[in-house]
Amino acid sequence: MANKIGKIWKEYIFGLSIVMLVVGLIVLIFGILGMWFDELLISSFAIDQDILSWSLYILIIGIVLTLAGVFYLYDFLKNKRFLLEEIQTNKRSEFMKNHVELKNAARHLPSKYQEMLSKKEKELRIK
Repeated sequence: MANKIGKIWKEYIFGLSIVMLVVGLIVLIFGILGMWFDELLISSFAIDQDILSWSLYILIIGIVLTLAGVFYLYDFLKNKRFLLEEIQTNKRSEFMKNHVELKNAARHLPSKYQEMLSKKEKELRIK
């Protein structure tokens, strides 16, 4: 079960990290407003005081979701950029210098990028 979730996460990491970031920002803003501007939430949105008593926990969840979304989005974009830049080379020696890093970057990217790396390896006759 965990392996299936991991595969789904890896294939859709870009979209899921953006969703996590947006939801995290919304929850973070709600937590900030609940902590320091609770009268605004009560008067404008008619939010119950019982929900506002959980504002600290909502704020912490918002911070965690926002940081996780930023981290996964940054990691995906960094690995994708590195892989696409290094795959452009036609020199076998340059490709071999970064082969381990390329394999590692491709392992964390969707299968489309792993296929691109394997095609380049076949083109340059690398095992």
